[in-house]
This record gives sequence, structure tokens and C-alpha cells, in this order.
Amino acid sequence: MFITEAEVRSALTYDALIPGIRQALVDYSAGRVDQPPRMVMRAGNAEGHRNGWFAVMPVIAGDVMAVKTVTFYPANDELGLHTHMATVELLRRSTGEPLAIMDGRLITEMRTAAVSAVALDVLAGADVRSLGILGSGVQARSHLKALRMVRPGLSDIRIWSRTKENANRLANEVGARAMTMEQAAAADVVLTVTSAATPILEGRWLAPHALVIAVGATGATMRELDDEVMSSSFVVAECKAAAERESGDVRLSGTSVDAEIGAIASGTAVSPKGKRIVFKSVGMAIEDLTAARLVWQTRASESK
Repeated sequence: MFITEAEVRSALTYDALIPGIRQALVDYSAGRVDQPPRMVMRAGNAEGHRNGWFAVMPVIAGDVMAVKTVTFYPANDELGLHTHMATVELLRRSTGEPLAIMDGRLITEMRTAAVSAVALDVLAGADVRSLGILGSGVQARSHLKALRMVRPGLSDIRIWSRTKENANRLANEVGARAMTMEQAAAADVVLTVTSAATPILEGRWLAPHALVIAVGATGATMRELDDEVMSSSFVVAECKAAAERESGDVRLSGTSVDAEIGAIASGTAVSPKGKRIVFKSVGMAIEDLTAARLVWQTRASESK
């Protein structure tokens, strides 16, 4: 059975996905997930930022297994194509039977935003009101929807984009304000969802209590955050080993990950109060499995 993106969209909701992702992150940090490092290969299709990559991400958890194949071609937006494309195969753990193959682009988009929503819920106080978003693409839109699920009080939304027209367009769509980067970065929560190769967010712009959710700059040689952001913050990730291996923000700043978000969510680790925090997201296969299982379960229940 192949499940299309349209069918994924009708079956997958943030109401179910966010708590599912939270439990998956807790399970991962507790050692209940079998997930090797992802294998990444450069496509070699072009030079510089047009050079894409191809990754394979297997995982076993609970009663199912999954493998995602995903590509990232940052120059695809110049061609009117998605920069990320993916396929997820879900299998029954007890027999190895394939249950479904499904389009993974929307799964990747939604599970990434759901992870950030969990991080916001775990790491930020209930009274946060302002959100600065650096970036105006697909992830900016999906994140805003997911983050508002856990903090509906986010009323001061500030948008910055390299292209002013894109910032204005998104601001008009979601009831936000297009601002300078410095103004957006002064918010309680700062979300970075760009394809920057070198740092764009400077620590001197941030509030002392800020939570930075860093999602873009995919790869060990790419960065969104400068050294001051990293060195002045308590650093949290989904997986300590993966972030220290795959995140340019972590590797190139010479910092390390202080805690995993699943451990903080379960209470086995503690985040500091009143200190700046960076949550660096690199994505994990268990998140894709969680989303794919929800899609499969919803489709199965509808067919009865």
C-alpha cells in the first residue's frame, strides 16, 4: 500500500503527533529505541549550495520498524521544488511484513515542527508571549501552527526573512509583523528555520532568558547561530551524539550538548531556570516512525 501526501495530510494531526513525539523522545533517551546513526551521502550533482544529499534512517521501536530515505537539495526552491523529499516504509516488527510505504515529505515537515513544539512546552514558561521567526518558508508556517498548539498565548509574532517580500507575505498570512532581524531576535522565543551556511543570529541580540529553537542549517558544516549564542546557552538536543556529530552549530562552535530533551521531559535531567537555552534539532528516525505509525493506525481504523 502506498499512502500519498494528500492521504498523510488527512490522517496526521498535531493533536495526536505532538504527544506521540514527546513520548518517543522520552523513550529514546531512556534507551527503549534501537536507532543507528543515519547514513548520509552527498549526491555530487553540483558544486556549492546546489550539492544535495541523500540519507537513510532506520529504526526499531515497539511493535514496528521503519526506514526513511530523504533527500535535501537546498537549491530546489530556485526550481519551484521542495528542498526536502522523502519516503517512509513501515514494517511489522514481529514478522518483517511491510505495512505501508508512504510519502515522507509532509511527515518530515510535521514531525520536525512537533519536536520543536515539545521543546517549547518543556523548556519555556507558560507566560511566553513573543516569538521571533527567522525564515519564511515551509517550516516557518508549520512551526507556527505547532508552537501555538502548546503555547496559544503567543500573540507577538515577529517575522524576518532575507527577502522582505516573503517576510511581509507570511506576516500577513498569520497575523504577525515583519521586522528587522535584531527586533525578531529580541523575542522570548526565537525560531531559526533558514538554510544559512554561516551564522545569522548573534548572541548580543538575544534576551538573557531567551529560548532559541534552531532547526535550519542542516549539516555539519552549516550554521545559523554564532559562537556567543552557543557559548552563553544551556544546549539541549534530541540526541546528544547526533547533534555533536551532525550539527555545525554545535561542532563549529566548540560547544557540547548539555542534555537531551527526552530526559528533561521525563524528569531525569533538569534545564536551568532564567538562563538562555538553545534547543538544536537535527531530526531522528524515531520521529518519522512515530508519525508513520499514526498515519497507518488512522488509515486502518478508517477502513474498518
